[in-house]
Amino acid sequence: MTSPPIPASGLLAVAATGVAVGLINALSGGGSLLSFPLLTALGLPALVANATNTVALLPGYLGAALAQRRDLSGQRRRALLLLPLAGAGGLLGGALLLVSGEELFRALVPWLILLGSALLALQPALRARFGSRPGAPGPDHPLAWSLVPLLLASIYGGYFGAGLSVILLAVLALCLDDSLTRLNALKQAFALAANLSAALLFVGLGRVDGLIALLLGGGALVGGALGGRLAGRLDPELLRWLVVVIGLAVAALFWLRGARL
Repeated sequence: MTSPPIPASGLLAVAATGVAVGLINALSGGGSLLSFPLLTALGLPALVANATNTVALLPGYLGAALAQRRDLSGQRRRALLLLPLAGAGGLLGGALLLVSGEELFRALVPWLILLGSALLALQPALRARFGSRPGAPGPDHPLAWSLVPLLLASIYGGYFGAGLSVILLAVLALCLDDSLTRLNALKQAFALAANLSAALLFVGLGRVDGLIALLLGGGALVGGALGGRLAGRLDPELLRWLVVVIGLAVAALFWLRGARL
């Protein structure tokens, strides 16, 4: 799918925003709260903007999963059982997005952005709450406890995705008794599975703007690499709150825009 004509300045803005998103995701998370509104501002339908955003940011999930692959050691049983569920949830969420249509999605967008902003704001509290565990793995609760919460979180990820990493980590920490480092590695793998399933669906059905996805994804790769280098120099807390404020402002703008329609 191709977007409506976008001037060179708009394409440059997409690439620059991709760099910012990659940097933000590397340091604090929440980059989708910037990229999705930009794509709609450039004239992409909300549904196409969301699908394009999902595909463009997929390499970031892959990079995060590969970076923590060593922490998946000893978690083969969990992964074999739960990864297909995360993928199925992402696929179902993507299908729900396409079936629900543009009008319903636009009505939900402000609430979804608000939820993503709230999760980002609560991120340190959630980490403190769920991260107060022994450093060594403990005995699992039955894996069955995690099936429904993981499926619901993955469906959300396929449908919209902002704040998915926070949701997944909270779900795993509630359902599984293990160190935060190992659970975070599982989270990376599950987020990748959910987003990959949705991305393949969107691409297969032609709901993605290829040029925009390429520019945004390329910028995000550069930003992610830059974030790795600047991790010790920038204040992630300040960056996180900046994204939260922007997210709240964007949600308000979408509400106002909807009220005028």
